[in-house]
Parts: sequence; structure tokens; C-alpha cells
Amino acid sequence: MQIRDGQTIEIVYMDKLGNISQRKIEVVGIRDGRLRAYCLTAGAPRVFIVANILAWRRVGEKRYA
Repeated sequence: MQIRDGQTIEIVYMDKLGNISQRKIEVVGIRDGRLRAYCLTAGAPRVFIVANILAWRRVGEKRYA
């Protein structure tokens, strides 16, 4: 399974301080190890480091990848 532009996914993410959060996002693009997205949880654009995404799934699926 691969993350693609335009997908709505749910992620478990660890930030640079080690805080873990779960977010629902709409993927805008992936480049140079960074995922640009609109975060539906925060209601704002965000950039996530791909290596810090601990788990993800397409919205509507029952398991994390």
C-alpha cells in the first residue's frame, strides 16, 4: 500500500519532541522525505517528515499499515 497525492489518510505521527498524535489528513504531495498535507484535525496545512509517520491507513480501512 502506498500513500498517494489526493488521498485522505489517518496517521500516527511522532514530532521532533517525541510527542505522538493521531491525525486525519488530505495528502497534497510528497517530496524529499516530507509529506505536505491539509490536516483535517487541526484545520490547517501541515508538513510531516515521512520517517516520523509511525503508522497510516486510508480513511475507512480498519487496520494500520
